Amino acid sequence: MPLVAGVDSSTQSCKVVVRDAETGALVRAGRADHPPGTEVHPRAWWDALQRAIADAGGWHDVAAVSVAGQQHGMVCLDESGQVVREALLWNDTRSAAAAADLVAALGADTWARRLGVVPVASFTITKLRWLAEHEPAHAARTAAICLPHDWLTWRLRGAGDPAGLTTDRSDASGTGYFDSATGRYCPDLIELACGRSDLLLPEVLGPSDSVTAPSGLRLAAGAGDNAAAHLGLAAGPDVVVSLGTSGVVAATTAHRPADPTGTVAGFADATDEYLPLACTLNAARVLTTTATLLGVDLGRFSDLALTAPPGAEGVTLVPYLEGERTPNLPDATGALHGLTLTNATPANVARAAVEGMLCGLAAGLEALAAQGVPVTGVRLIGGAAAMPAVTAAAPTIFGVPVRIPAPGEYVADGAARQAAWTLTGGDHPPAWPAATPDRLAEAAEIPAIRHRYAEAAQHHLPR
Repeated sequence: MPLVAGVDSSTQSCKVVVRDAETGALVRAGRADHPPGTEVHPRAWWDALQRAIADAGGWHDVAAVSVAGQQHGMVCLDESGQVVREALLWNDTRSAAAAADLVAALGADTWARRLGVVPVASFTITKLRWLAEHEPAHAARTAAICLPHDWLTWRLRGAGDPAGLTTDRSDASGTGYFDSATGRYCPDLIELACGRSDLLLPEVLGPSDSVTAPSGLRLAAGAGDNAAAHLGLAAGPDVVVSLGTSGVVAATTAHRPADPTGTVAGFADATDEYLPLACTLNAARVLTTTATLLGVDLGRFSDLALTAPPGAEGVTLVPYLEGERTPNLPDATGALHGLTLTNATPANVARAAVEGMLCGLAAGLEALAAQGVPVTGVRLIGGAAAMPAVTAAAPTIFGVPVRIPAPGEYVADGAARQAAWTLTGGDHPPAWPAATPDRLAEAAEIPAIRHRYAEAAQHHLPR
């Protein structure tokens, strides 16, 4: 049977899976780290991809590949395809003022109605305006704009002329200048951002479309990381909550929401539907940072959190350690509330960190429900989902049953499934069987925890 490969080029690392195209069975895998920071030269992603491919035993027997990647970001290329400056990543918030200016120029209602999204600092369009305002020489040299996974697919294709850039509907929907309902870019919005509309943009491929590398390798359209994760999970009606560098709440729907508050972004998915999504900047790193503060490893941190009662005896952590995107507070900081002489214990601080992280995501669940998304169950994925303290606290915060799939590389798996789709064709991706059943976590909801978190978070909202 033919083999396919899926790539997850995330903020922190590059992961590669090689799977059987028909059954989805894992054949081999590899990974490599990315450098830290919020701006990175794209060649670091290419170097990591080569190391991850080698770690996975190569691609000599692979028929098709799909690259899924971190969303948003901005890669600037000149007329010859050379990188103009280091790529700005989604979590670089220097363009927050540019985002506010763009929203003010048209109004949040107009942005939501036209694109299903309201610009925040993460979006490519805001970084494009920042570039035009703060680095005019780089802006003038820029002939083409693409996203991280677009650039990697282009390099796999042989690079050369930037006119060969391709992308997909899911990642394009997070740029702030693509209308996922019509499948078209919006030149007027690009001109609004940077004063010109002649930038070369990647061709948007369909979900089962592909291009061919000189070697004959078939290259799928690719996907944004969250869209790929949904494809890899085959989550059905459940909302997926992902606890990685960022926290993500998302679901697949047939309609595109139009939320003028910007809390829910009406992104496209990796098929022909939509992926309403709310994102927090602060997720797993809230736990690692608090563990470091307490002088313990993550195992001991989880044990501490489990010894504290739900609600942490009134200790509340507002986890805006890196600013925040939902709510849109790029300059906010974290804070501990409710400390007393009797409750200021390591166990309560650990529990408050877990609950604070989850409460931020519960606000995202509420926002999706307000946009008509049914929230009857949650699939919890990501590195932090395996932590016992998180598993125990999640249903008390979310108020619905929580299913925890076996740990896996769901973004890379979704990319591999898309690669297989390019081989099979048709209207739907291949139906690969689930490898293992989900674990179910259920507990009574404790609304008081979320109410106390909401009250503490109010102190961070603009007055």
